[in-house]
Amino acid sequence: MKQILLVEDEIVISRVLKAYLQKEEYQVWQADDGVDAIRIFDEQKPDLVLLDVMLPEMSGWDVLQYIREKSSCPVIMLTALGQTDQKLKGFNQGADDYITKPFVAEEVVARVNAVMRRSVILDKDQETRLFGNLKINFKSHSVTLHGIDLQFHPKDLSLLLFLAQNPNRTYSREQLIEHLWGMDYEGSDRAVDLAIKRIRKTLQNWPASEGEIKTLRGVGYQFSVFTKQ
Repeated sequence: MKQILLVEDEIVISRVLKAYLQKEEYQVWQADDGVDAIRIFDEQKPDLVLLDVMLPEMSGWDVLQYIREKSSCPVIMLTALGQTDQKLKGFNQGADDYITKPFVAEEVVARVNAVMRRSVILDKDQETRLFGNLKINFKSHSVTLHGIDLQFHPKDLSLLLFLAQNPNRTYSREQLIEHLWGMDYEGSDRAVDLAIKRIRKTLQNWPASEGEIKTLRGVGYQFSVFTKQ
């Protein structure tokens, strides 16, 4: 049974969402402040976090930062702040989706299911794979090059994992946004270009003879490998 950490200080909203999520056979842990959220996150290691922004003790942004420092666990932000700059802040800090209040519970459940499906896609290959000197562990979401651990922005890591699970296959910006940012993403598709640029910088010491993140002009991006996997 998949586990969800629901962090919401409005009791009525929390109870309703918990009931709807349980109907979908999710196990739900509840927290009503940021400090309690971190404690439960560390203890239970949930598969997804529904995280309100405005919380007592510790803001949702701080909780998100804490989670992203140690985990790629999917996070969906819940907030009454619907401005585009707030949404972009959430995505830039590593949120996987963003739902503005007021919302209906069915929408939240649908978003949770969608993010869970994307997470399953990223986790489907449980084995470590080698691309020359580049080693990717799809279970632990770790990447090493020449035996050295590489650090990525959470969304960049998700993008790299997705491309690496589908080597030599080309994806358009639109396809990558749908897979990794969600269909309701309101930012520019330049987010993909910037993520690719950062990934290439981190992989700058990966020998070109072994592979590269290739741009096919007018088509999209590809994790192109030349050595036997």
